Amino acid sequence: MPTLPGSSVEIFPVNLGGNAFGWTADEETSFAILDRFVELGGTFVDTADSYAAWVDEVGGQSETIIGRWLAARGNRDDVLVATKVARKPGRVGLAHDNVVAALEESLERLQTDHVDLYYAHYDDEDVPVADQVATFDELVRSGRVRSVGLSNFTPERLREWFETAREQGAAVPVALQPRYTLVSRTDFETSVAPIAGEFGAMVFSYPALASGFLTGKYRTEADLEGMPRGGAARRYLEAGGLRVVDELVRIGEAHGVEPATVALAWVLAKGVTAPIASVSRPAQLDALMAAPGLTLTVDEVAALDAASDGF
Repeated sequence: MPTLPGSSVEIFPVNLGGNAFGWTADEETSFAILDRFVELGGTFVDTADSYAAWVDEVGGQSETIIGRWLAARGNRDDVLVATKVARKPGRVGLAHDNVVAALEESLERLQTDHVDLYYAHYDDEDVPVADQVATFDELVRSGRVRSVGLSNFTPERLREWFETAREQGAAVPVALQPRYTLVSRTDFETSVAPIAGEFGAMVFSYPALASGFLTGKYRTEADLEGMPRGGAARRYLEAGGLRVVDELVRIGEAHGVEPATVALAWVLAKGVTAPIASVSRPAQLDALMAAPGLTLTVDEVAALDAASDGF
């Protein structure tokens, strides 16, 4: 299994998303999720300073919960932590002083002196790429950030970032976090994957289960009523996504596993380092953590490719 620069902790092929912490999972439940994740072999937790700003327009809840859990368990050296900057209310953008201040605030909430992977969550086109590169390089050299990642950048700006970092002898991004699932394929496969391959970057894709849609639990409009993520799942339902779910169910039944397991196994079969998946209950983790142990046949991958063609 791969590792991040400066760490000997191996990356388990499922990355736990922390966006549910402080939203659909309260602190007690979040602790239980994190405990179960580690118990099942998980090593890498992903969050952002903006999680869950959609609840209170402030954010920081997820980092705070993760920090309290790390402190309570005393396991910081055994767990990789990624967080992000650019979207938290009051800390929007990638201007130098904003990023430096945001990192300090994230470290305080996480109760740690470093983050293993620090993402530029979204591009800031008001800040030249060369300036972004210099800022993140400064943070790596300070020891507060071990490695740099990029998320939600255009292919053109991604390439510029990599090339500029190399030219300047600065910290080159080691990871990309693109949107990539069975119902969100085209942008990654045509534009981002080639760049990741060219520059040797690991890929931690999101949202692995398409806001729960690929678990198979949302099959009608009625299933979506009152669900926190129902709005996001609705667009896949309306776009004909049930043909993908039907294929996931069929293959899952053949292997005796859940559709969610198959959905993550397909992403892994496409060369993703570790898909990012979040849960609201510890029991939901079992299906996700089983994905690395499921090897899909060539025909099964092809069937899922066909069912998801056009997404």
